[in-house]
Amino acid sequence: MTGLLSTFLLAIAAIGCGNANSSATADSQDSDTAAATSPAVTGHKPESPAVLPGIEVLRRNGFEELDGMRVGLITNPTGVDNSLKSTIDILAEAHNVRLTALFAPEHGVRGDHVAGANVANDTDPKTGVPVYSLHGKTKKPTPEMLQNVDVLVYDIQDIGTRSYTFISTMGLAMEAAAQNGKKFMVLDRPNPLGGNKVEGSIAEQGNFSFVSQYPIPYVYGLTPGELARYLNGEGLLKSGMKADLTVIPMKGWHRSMTFADTGMPWVLPSPHIPDPTTALLYPATGIMGELDYVSIGVGYTLPFKLTGAGWINAQKLSDRLTALKIPGVEFRPIHYKPFYAIFKGENLHGVEIYVRDAAAAPLTLIQFYIMQELAAMYPGQKAFSKATPARIKMFDMVCGSSKVRELFQENYKVKDMVDYWNKDVEAFTARAEIYRLYE
Repeated sequence: MTGLLSTFLLAIAAIGCGNANSSATADSQDSDTAAATSPAVTGHKPESPAVLPGIEVLRRNGFEELDGMRVGLITNPTGVDNSLKSTIDILAEAHNVRLTALFAPEHGVRGDHVAGANVANDTDPKTGVPVYSLHGKTKKPTPEMLQNVDVLVYDIQDIGTRSYTFISTMGLAMEAAAQNGKKFMVLDRPNPLGGNKVEGSIAEQGNFSFVSQYPIPYVYGLTPGELARYLNGEGLLKSGMKADLTVIPMKGWHRSMTFADTGMPWVLPSPHIPDPTTALLYPATGIMGELDYVSIGVGYTLPFKLTGAGWINAQKLSDRLTALKIPGVEFRPIHYKPFYAIFKGENLHGVEIYVRDAAAAPLTLIQFYIMQELAAMYPGQKAFSKATPARIKMFDMVCGSSKVRELFQENYKVKDMVDYWNKDVEAFTARAEIYRLYE
């Protein structure tokens, strides 16, 4: 009985972790594995983290950069120090700083809203500070919201992918700061994909949206602070305006680091990104997930780590994908029943994705290889023939262009779209070099 109870509790713990914009996933036999590898379950805590986030560097400086200022803080549960103390509390307790406003991105300041849901204005119960929504009627701070603010401070852990909306919030807040004569500060944090991986074409005119707010690659290889410098320096804010920008860099971070290398605690930035490995796989399946034609694990215990549907032969798909020898990536067959979201309660079959070498893996192409092999196996189940016009539009918006889909859709072959998908990588990487803060 004890063993069964332990298994049950671990499975429930795993189900509780889960975000983003699409599907459902993985076999009940894998629940224990998902839970057992979670940092929250293992309790692993490095003796001394190798990296200090921007909030800790700011505190070590005695909050000198904010001395005497009225602060509006844009944050969520990821805004913590290495002891998991909230940046909200740290700034509220600082004797030389006045925390006068909080600003809530998607999912809210406390992380209790699902993907896409509107967030209402509120009052923070602990500090009594007003909370203004940046994911409701407006996605940009208004002049009224900024009346009692001298500086906007941004402290959110991102996942290094263009469609993840926190960077859109950051850019729009930079614009508001510039328009209203306010300073803007970024408390920097690691990019969990590392600082060297750049994939995908830049978002193009006619395709800008909250999931592709700026002309940057889908995987952009910069920290939040570096990206803020890039947006500011390249004149990408509205009308080319410039924010009065300060970045408080991390201490100890290097571009080649994985998130595990940092020794920092991972706080899920949204309900379906429970660990750094999920952040790594979000760009590998998230675009495909917009089509709602297969599950990508959202709704099961392994969001973004799976692909499945009732009509798929799991072993055959796994064998075909393995035969492609995609660098740094492995697959295994999986059978599962989603608890919610697309295909809720249905028995699904597909593959679980393992990234063995993140530096070598073409993360964003994994989903296109999956769609390629499914089209070959099941000609009647081709991705875009099954998706609604609304879902295809969202796919294009996330890709930042309809051209990617159009090229791929001709023959459902990766080779037809890969050159276009990667056409901007080299130029962007060279352009971004001057905005880097870390080696």
